[in-house]
Amino acid sequence: MSAAIDAPSTDGPKVENLSALLDRIAASADDPEDAADGRISIREILGHVGRRSYGPLLLFIGLFSISPATIVPGMTWLSAGMTLVIAGQMAVGRKHVWLPRKALDAAFEPGKVKGGVEKLRPWARRIDSFLKPRLRALAAPPLVILVALLCILAALITFPLGFIPFAPLAPGIAIVLFGLGMTAHDGLLLLLGAAPAIAAFALALPLLT
Repeated sequence: MSAAIDAPSTDGPKVENLSALLDRIAASADDPEDAADGRISIREILGHVGRRSYGPLLLFIGLFSISPATIVPGMTWLSAGMTLVIAGQMAVGRKHVWLPRKALDAAFEPGKVKGGVEKLRPWARRIDSFLKPRLRALAAPPLVILVALLCILAALITFPLGFIPFAPLAPGIAIVLFGLGMTAHDGLLLLLGAAPAIAAFALALPLLT
């Protein structure tokens, strides 16, 4: 079974930086749709984050991939799989994003989601002070295809690195930087994101040979 998230949505204000993304994740945790279950799904979070823009989606998945949530077995590979699906669609120029139903239905305790958001807020303010639109051509076609391919590389090497404690942080950080760069149209961050992606590839290379 699978599900698309490219249907008309009720997206709120545009996500333009990390603080705005965290605000919307926190808002989704404050009011989970399934009150009886008491958990919040990725589907609900993405409904608040904005379901049409690749930048916020990559940023959310990147933050998820470096969060304590990935301590749960399989979550690292789930985030890598979602990155592959999103970046693949970005590479071929698909306007609206599709994600598998199983990935969308993954759920977490709202308290843990909000706790993670609050820990990130001080860092978000520092990062946002650095963000600004620059080198915009890197965040637009055709050069954005290179960003998508680097995201695909980072996701693919996450699978072997998942067997090494903390090793998936490197590709996760790369996805965060790519997501931030796409969200803020900041080409400099896209260039910076290439560094941890290449470092992660070098780390994974001995495992692949």
